[in-house]
Amino acid sequence: MRVALRGINTVRKRLSSGRVVRYYYHRETGVRLEGEPNSPEFIASYSRAEQLVRNRHATGVFASLSRDYMRSPEFRTQLADSTRREYARKLAFAEAEFADLPIAALNNPRVKAPLMAWRAKVAETSGAREADYRLSVISAMLSWAVDNGVIETNHLKGFKRLYRSNRAEVIWLPENIEAFMSAAPVEMQQALILALHTGLRQGDLRKLCWNNYDGTHLTLRIGKNQRGGVQGPLVHIPCTRALRSMLDGMERRAAVILTTKEGRPFTARYFGHQWEKAMVAAGMETSPLHFHDLRGTAVTMLAEAGCSVAQIVAITQHSLATATRILEVYLSPTKHLANQAIAQFENAKETEFANRLQTSATAPISNTNRKG
Repeated sequence: MRVALRGINTVRKRLSSGRVVRYYYHRETGVRLEGEPNSPEFIASYSRAEQLVRNRHATGVFASLSRDYMRSPEFRTQLADSTRREYARKLAFAEAEFADLPIAALNNPRVKAPLMAWRAKVAETSGAREADYRLSVISAMLSWAVDNGVIETNHLKGFKRLYRSNRAEVIWLPENIEAFMSAAPVEMQQALILALHTGLRQGDLRKLCWNNYDGTHLTLRIGKNQRGGVQGPLVHIPCTRALRSMLDGMERRAAVILTTKEGRPFTARYFGHQWEKAMVAAGMETSPLHFHDLRGTAVTMLAEAGCSVAQIVAITQHSLATATRILEVYLSPTKHLANQAIAQFENAKETEFANRLQTSATAPISNTNRKG
């Protein structure tokens, strides 16, 4: 028997294999629905999502705290749009699990046990990274509740994470770049060159306009710095000779620099889809490399070119206070850097040895060293 269920979003996604799959989401809560439409699993998950909507109208429980947090000025004005959307999704999952948990129970240190147990269950089905993310969003909400006098303590603060990632050594090597450039469509090649020569994030690259380019520099406001309606400072990135050559030779088909084949701006989803297709075309579908790794590669290239940390952060817009972290996270100890270090060491030693020879040749002979 078919049941007419309203408020369902259908999302189609093409996998790297080429197969198209459909995912279903409860529109109001954003909760992903399990199984196929009209299956028992689907109807059960839909019922849970509907119950979640009803719980949100309750007071004094986890669901109402989540509702109040998302209505707060801290949530609405101090988080980026993309962050708010992700937080809302993660909190929807949490509400489905803890909707009727009394707010008063959050003051009890023993509340940490069920929260951590839920994190472990999520890790088994969705991975450690997703599990940590969901718990960190709950922790952010609890910190807000503490600051606003709703609860006394955030018992999740500083929780030990399951997911560990160190992508310092995951950078695009010359052979990776060559393979990608030989197979990718020109739009993706342009994106790669822009990323390599600026160190900008994908979101900033997609918004980059021709009026940001004056022939020698790119001038823009970094999107990640625009929080709470306050614009970030203007950033001036000098263009390399190679980047200028590409930009000067491009057809200006739209206000933005990077466009689709039809001359339209990229959406985040479509850009990701096209990048994934280009990786497959280049035979790199199993590669651990991500687009974001181009940012770390750019830092490595700048270091290899002899730039100081201060010069690097002036381009990538990290703060000087995080210079140590840049070296730890982004600056990969590549073979080229190692060889460069050894060459510098050997040159220094040779120079030192030559100086010693010259000094000894010109120095007067000491009487104590004379024989007979």
